[in-house]
Amino acid sequence: MKSIKTYNPFNGNHLETYAQDSKSKLKEKLELADSTFKTWKELEIEERIELLQNLAEEVFRNKQHLSQLMTEEMGKPILESEAEIEKCIYLIDFYSKNAEQFLQDDLIETEAHESFISYDPLGCVLAIMPWNYPFWQVFRFAIPTLTAGNVALLKHASNVTGCAIAIEKLFIDAGFPKGCFQTLVTDHETIEDLMGNDTVKAVSLTGSEKAGRKIAELAGKNLKPSLLELGGNNACIILKDADLDKYIDTIVKARMQNSGQSCIAAKRFIVVEDIYDVFIEKFTSKVKDLKYGNPLEEDTTISCLAREDLAETLEKQVQQSIDLGAKVIKGHKRNGAYYEPTILTKVTTEMPVFKEETFGPVAAIIKVKTEDDAYEAAANSKFGLGTMVFTSNYEAASKRVSKIEDGGFFINEMVKSDPRLPFGGTKISGYGRELSKEGMLAFVNIKTTYINK
Repeated sequence: MKSIKTYNPFNGNHLETYAQDSKSKLKEKLELADSTFKTWKELEIEERIELLQNLAEEVFRNKQHLSQLMTEEMGKPILESEAEIEKCIYLIDFYSKNAEQFLQDDLIETEAHESFISYDPLGCVLAIMPWNYPFWQVFRFAIPTLTAGNVALLKHASNVTGCAIAIEKLFIDAGFPKGCFQTLVTDHETIEDLMGNDTVKAVSLTGSEKAGRKIAELAGKNLKPSLLELGGNNACIILKDADLDKYIDTIVKARMQNSGQSCIAAKRFIVVEDIYDVFIEKFTSKVKDLKYGNPLEEDTTISCLAREDLAETLEKQVQQSIDLGAKVIKGHKRNGAYYEPTILTKVTTEMPVFKEETFGPVAAIIKVKTEDDAYEAAANSKFGLGTMVFTSNYEAASKRVSKIEDGGFFINEMVKSDPRLPFGGTKISGYGRELSKEGMLAFVNIKTTYINK
């Protein structure tokens, strides 16, 4: 029987071995999801909300265990793991308070005696999720999707299989019906079969561009709705009037949080020449203050990447950029899965660190002459998740919103996901929206009812 092994990326220690689901086991889970949906969709919204409240309590009760499990499996500093669990609780609380309003029928005045729009669940939704935020990514999909009356199957990244199993247990322990949320312990080879199964009505993927293209192809082939949250190459614009003393910590966090392993991280720092030297000095100083160490220790602020091959890929992208003329201000040293925080200057548009997504602690800094040049350079990307701008003139920056095609535009703040606001991208960063009301309606049948006497 095939198995999945998990390892601690910081020390290489073997954590667990999990037997993969057999074909018969996968069939059982699909059948259970199908039968559970028939009763789950009929449950009153008040009852689902009560279960959400139970879930929040269950997550809070297990916060330390879940945080440690996350850190051991993918290397996130423990304080960041704890913050991720807390954010999941906040998400659950948000939908507990707003789900009923989001899902209520909308009355529309027409010539009819009565006409309205209702929001019916689709059925079983397959989620294919990544390792970088192993709880948050799953919860931001699952909470609105299940509360809308759907059921879910999770195919998580193999290196966080323990987290995936723990998530299913949280739902069961909170009182959700068995089959409402199930983890599939399987590999990517089974996804095509799952997508072709009549039980699966839609798919949500957070992952790479390559994975997104494949899932979009399968979804189109099977005429099933899909939501894709893919990679990013976010620009961080530093204008000449930016208050660096106030925002430099935010700017550094925007690149180095989660050891740089975030699709919405600041990856291209586009700096107007008037403030360039001051920015380099302050940014470099703060990056040097980051403390590398065992991610289970609370004073660790940056750690290893989730796997050694990820660090190797990052190293190659940086080296190729150096070969094209980039200059290393700091870093570019690798030891196993650890890649030292790296700052590059003299970055040009043909370099990998400008064109590609760098999934790790690498800051590519581009000097430009004017504000217009800065916005032009920011828009020069095939990605479209988010752009951030630091400036004292937020009113002038807000007039640039329509000039940036990304899914998010943040002024004097890092790009981040918030349960209250829709989240998603454009171009090769994907399509569809998670979170807020839009996320709750991502997998529903928007049904028109028209009644005459």
